[in-house]
Amino acid sequence: MIDISGLRIGLDVGGTKTDAVLVDDGGVVIARRREATGWGPDAVVQTILRVVRALTTEAGIAPRALRSIGIGMPGQVEPGTGRIRHAVNLGVAHLDLRAQVGVVLGVPVRAENDVRAAAFGAQALRAPLRPSAAPASLAYLNLGTGVAAGLVVDGELWRGANGAAGEIGHISVDPAGPLCRCGQRGCIEALAGGGAIAARWGRACALPVLDVFDAADAGDPEALALRRGLAHGVSAAVRVLVLTADADTVVLGGGLTALGERLRSDVVAALDDSATASAFLRSLHLAERLELLPADSPAAALGAALVGANGEPERGRREELVRG
Repeated sequence: MIDISGLRIGLDVGGTKTDAVLVDDGGVVIARRREATGWGPDAVVQTILRVVRALTTEAGIAPRALRSIGIGMPGQVEPGTGRIRHAVNLGVAHLDLRAQVGVVLGVPVRAENDVRAAAFGAQALRAPLRPSAAPASLAYLNLGTGVAAGLVVDGELWRGANGAAGEIGHISVDPAGPLCRCGQRGCIEALAGGGAIAARWGRACALPVLDVFDAADAGDPEALALRRGLAHGVSAAVRVLVLTADADTVVLGGGLTALGERLRSDVVAALDDSATASAFLRSLHLAERLELLPADSPAAALGAALVGANGEPERGRREELVRG
């Protein structure tokens, strides 16, 4: 029987789909639901309300019985609030989720940037696997349409002075590389972002990056170059995250990780190549720090649920939430 006293919901609101989990007080995901995300602020709010109501109906409770709702979304999130700005992939210029969702449902609502929420969730998922270890630093590298990272240091999200920590997609790692939408050349995102790869591939297909990998396996020279560029961009991002934040673990997540071992092995090879002439890089054991988020992982939605509990739960409370 479900103890309804500590139920919370976390939502990962993406440009195409919304992934939501209902989590009990022990941190166990007891229900999960996915729906297409609407376009524009009103449609986004309706998507969230519809998913929350569906999950609570499944649990046999009213939405107001929830302890909290946490929402991960792209764009700029004002820390400690439910206010979102510039979520361009959702058609949202400004949205106050506390007013539009929390007031309507009668539940405390907090929001977090989607990549940071995923970093928090990835850390929580790893915690039961290493209960005796001291809190480690973790970088979550999101490989989707674009590239960005979330950082967890000593068990807490690290946002930086102005909330820009982890925005590494527009670090140029090849001045002679492809033109990036930001105006620079050779940015990590221009090399490793799914949108940039699809644009350069230029072929009509449902899954352009998968198509590139398959064509590369068949020997297509253009596909081979794109695939090498992807590995170069991701490996550069891993080096940046380790060299700047000394991340103990770099977890790869996002849509491109559906490529699985094909992607991981390419990145490991690129990391090994870059360390060939550098004893210093070899001493960092970069490839050993790399992990791939399991397919279909609820990390982003779970992280949003944990953020929603009390903003950022204190360490002891969070460890309690992920046991079970």
